[in-house]
Amino acid sequence: MNQYPGQQPFAGRIPQPIRPDGAGATDFGPRDVLRDMENPDMLVPPVTDAGLVPNLKFSFSDTHMQLNHGGWSREVTVRELPIATTLAGVNMRLTPGGVRELHWHKQAEWGFVIMGGVRLTAVDQNGRNFIADVGVGDLWYFPPGIPHSIQGLEEGAEFLLVFDDGSFSDLDTFSISDWFAHTPKEVLSANFGVPESAFANIPTEQVYMYQAAVPGPIESQKVPDPYGTVPLSFTHRLLAQEPIRTPGGTVRIVDSTNFPISVTIAAALVEIKPGGMRELHWHPNNDEWQYYLSGTGRMTAFASNGTARTFDVRAGDVGYVPFAFGHYVQNTGNDSLWFLEMFKSDRFADVSLNQWMALTPRELVQTNLNVGPELLDALRKEKWPVVRFPNFPSPTRSS
Repeated sequence: MNQYPGQQPFAGRIPQPIRPDGAGATDFGPRDVLRDMENPDMLVPPVTDAGLVPNLKFSFSDTHMQLNHGGWSREVTVRELPIATTLAGVNMRLTPGGVRELHWHKQAEWGFVIMGGVRLTAVDQNGRNFIADVGVGDLWYFPPGIPHSIQGLEEGAEFLLVFDDGSFSDLDTFSISDWFAHTPKEVLSANFGVPESAFANIPTEQVYMYQAAVPGPIESQKVPDPYGTVPLSFTHRLLAQEPIRTPGGTVRIVDSTNFPISVTIAAALVEIKPGGMRELHWHPNNDEWQYYLSGTGRMTAFASNGTARTFDVRAGDVGYVPFAFGHYVQNTGNDSLWFLEMFKSDRFADVSLNQWMALTPRELVQTNLNVGPELLDALRKEKWPVVRFPNFPSPTRSS
């Protein structure tokens, strides 16, 4: 391989953009071989890929890290992934006791705990308060304008935040420290009925995140509220849900039907076992924003008019599928592929290609696709969100 000044040889097998039929040619660089190895379906696209489909993937590893005492954060918005206009995501870590300060947003906030645990506090517009501890696999949802805080418990925590606006930035929030810093002390004095000296040590700028002691037992921090607690819980135990089980994996769906407060964000937690695939489908309600939690896979989006594009995905990646694009996600590794499907909607909805064909007159499908009994007899009237070949016993849906 030719070497440019300063270019280091690569000791492993170097992938080349050449198909088995001979299409393509060697690439002598300069190039990022490790990146090419992570994206084999972009280096050598399937022959079925065609046309101009925009980028539908971005990795949190390629984002700017905001480092603070108490933790860190990074985000994927339209600035990083321009196609993702409906939702934005923030990956955040809090140390034990680390606090995401008292704040609120113009957008709704949906949270998923990846590791550890956090304590949440909030107060609604009617003065009803809320405090809860959540752990791995638990969710929260704060409607727009609801003030809240997040604090790491004994292990600290890492979590995903999703906001119902692709242009959102977590740095553009309404923080209590920022408001205090930009309000005259005489106004603060009049508002709270205390001398100006009470504000001598307030922050001079937005704190955003800070280190504090690990909070005590939740009972010790509860504040008696004459107006009571919020009528709808801001939290939900997603992993405690019994999943839809299919031969290829599991799916847990959460939306306003089982998490009533979550009226602008719906989601599914999908597990694809090795050899499995999230079936060919599309969504009739909105774009899909994906977050990959573990494993490796590939996702192909069909954009109509003879266009399709394939992306390799792994833990930490964000994927995006525009409204109504047909797509699938296939596990390409030896471990389960776990990811979240997110939608700016009050309800989760998808259309199964297999189910649609099974519930359409047989002769119509046969003449449309020029297929025979081998396919027609295998069509299923029941939706299997995750499939596997060969087929195994029927899936179960727990009540």
